[in-house]
Parts: sequence; structure tokens; C-alpha cells
Amino acid sequence: MSKPRILILMHYLELGGAEMALIGLLQALDPHKVDVDLFIYSHQGALMKHIPNWVNLLPEHPAYSVIERPMKEAALKCQIGVLIGRLLAKYKHWKKDKGQSHASDDISMMQYVEDNVTPWLPRINSSVEYDLCISFLIPHNIGKDKVNAKKRIAWIHTDYSTVSLNPEQELPVWEAYDNIVSISDDVSKSFTDKFPSLKDKIILIENILSSDFVRKRAKQINVKNELNGSINLLSVGRYTAAKNYDNVPIICKILRDTGADVKWYIIGYGSDETLIRQRIMDAGMEEHVILLGKKDNPYPYIDACDIYVQPSRYEGKSVTVREAQILYKPVVVTNYKTASSQINDREDGIIVPMDNDGCAKGTSKLIKDRELQNKLRRNLIKGDFANKSEVNKIYSLLGIN
Repeated sequence: MSKPRILILMHYLELGGAEMALIGLLQALDPHKVDVDLFIYSHQGALMKHIPNWVNLLPEHPAYSVIERPMKEAALKCQIGVLIGRLLAKYKHWKKDKGQSHASDDISMMQYVEDNVTPWLPRINSSVEYDLCISFLIPHNIGKDKVNAKKRIAWIHTDYSTVSLNPEQELPVWEAYDNIVSISDDVSKSFTDKFPSLKDKIILIENILSSDFVRKRAKQINVKNELNGSINLLSVGRYTAAKNYDNVPIICKILRDTGADVKWYIIGYGSDETLIRQRIMDAGMEEHVILLGKKDNPYPYIDACDIYVQPSRYEGKSVTVREAQILYKPVVVTNYKTASSQINDREDGIIVPMDNDGCAKGTSKLIKDRELQNKLRRNLIKGDFANKSEVNKIYSLLGIN
């Protein structure tokens, strides 16, 4: 009897929460139960090398590879259809949203891109009908229109209360899927508030991580000499508005003004780097807030820090917070809307106010409270933050045990 065949779609495998969640899913799937084809639009990113050997990575296609690359690359590769689609998307997005500013404008723009680019794309592995197509990151037009599959599921990774969108534009895409996978109850609620008619399609599958993967990589190098503060705080994530790193210099200054001898290190990359560096200079925190840039392996730094801090404006369910918990680190998260689905306050981390003063004061209290830090570590050692059993929900969709 042949095994069910799954196709998984993903944009690329740069370092990021959704990308790490995909690696966790691939590592959890059992090659004795399913065959998996993986189609990565652009074969880029440090996580490409962590695709399990048994997974069949489909060849990169030139048209798909330039969907999110600079438009001049689409022209150089003679992908004229993609170029036309992207120019049309840019015009339609400007016409619809001109004069407005959205924290999640990139998400809104990507929906326009896929609406206008997808018709120009070839079908994916057109000779095969898959038992299940998994579209792992929004937008989901490609899984809807370019794949032959008996069943389709699409993932939500973000808090939709923060997303600027046109529900009428997106609804037909979501409706084409048999199920919509949410990573937390709070994410489900924020999505169904925008799309109430899709409530019955929602299923909960928590992000899957590999504890062994995280812990082994954390021990690959020793970076303790690189983190040389009396108290080392660390944050990991893209330099974007969502992560709120532009406020870290002020929060760090408040901490230091209250007597906490901290250095705050930030691993990542992204469009807000210039803004963050300017804020560091404005606050006079050049010696105390250090941008470490992009790291292919951030885990040794998480392992070496004293406290992991996620100061985000919004999150779906932060993968890096879970990775820090796997490494038994006391975790601080701001009180974004989905925080309580991530952290049991004062049990496996602490939740602090979103404003700069509140964040600094809450973090300062944890720094001073060694008993609470030890309590958090004890609870983390006993906890399970990998969620490997969640893979069984994929098997259930396929009708296998």
C-alpha cells in the first residue's frame, strides 16, 4: 500500500519563526508514514541545510524564485510575467492604500503580489495529484491555484488583529482550503474576527520544534566571551516594527538608570536596522545595546544570555521564545495580545507591560528576583515546549494513525 504524498509550499528558509516551525514539522514527520515533496520558491536561507535528507526537495523554478526578489532580478531572468504582475500589484496597492500607514503593510502588499503574479506562474509538479497540499505561509494563492491535491490546508502564523487587509480580496483564497491551521487560540480568534464565515475550517496545530536540534546547536560554539555584560539580555528576530527593537535603547536606558548593569544584545536583520541604530545613538546606549546582526546559529547566544526578552508590539506565537524556554532561560515578553497563550505568567516566564517604563520596571524586577528566576528555570526543565505530538493532527487529516 502506497504512503500518502504531501506537498509543502514555502517562500524561502531564512532564519525566522515560521521557517523554524517548518523545519520542526519536517523533522517530526515520519518517512515510514508519508512521502513529502517540498517546494521552496527561492532556495535561499541558512535553514536550507537543515531540511531532512528523506524529504524530496523539488527543483527551484526561475519564475517562483523572483516573486520576492528585487524586480530587476525578474527582468534579468526574463520572467516578464512575474515582473508585469508585480508592477500591477504595486500600482493596485498604492491606489487602494495611498495615504495610509500600516504596521503590517508588507503583509497587505504580499496579497496584492500573489493575486497578480500567480496567474503567470506554471503549475507545480503537474503530473502528480497530492493527498495533501500544505501552504505554510501567507499569501496562499499558489497552493490554491497551482497544485493538484485532494485536500489543502493553509497556515496562519500571525495575530490578524494587527493586519491591514481587504477581507473581500482574501476570502476567496481562504475558502479554497479544506482547513486553516492556527498556531494558538488567540491567533484563531483574531483571524475569525476578520473572517467569521471561516470559523468551522479552523484547526489548532501548535508550532513543532525539536528540543534535540535546539540543544545540540546551542553547544556547537562557545560565545560567552562575546556577551560581556554583568547581566546579558538577548532578543532574536527580524528588525521590523513588529519586534519593537526601536524602543529597546530607551528601555535599556531606563534599566540602567535604575541601577541594573545590563547589556542588551539583538540578533537579526531587516529594514529597521538604520532606525534602531539611530535610536541607540539618541539614547546614548552605544556601549549597552549591541546589534549582533544575522547569525546562522543563534542558539549559543540564547544559551549564554541571562534573560531572554521578547519586547514585541505583536506576535502570533513566538518561536524564539519557545526556543529560549527549551534552553531553560528566564523569558520576558511584553503584553501583546497573544502573550497569555505563550507564557504562563510567573510560571514559565513573565509578562510585562508594553510601554517602555513598564517593560523596564518588569524586567528590572526579574533581574533582582533570583528566587523567581530559579523557579522559572525549574519549571522550564520540567516542561515540554517541543509539541512533537502535534504532528499526529497531520496524520489524522490523512486518515492514518
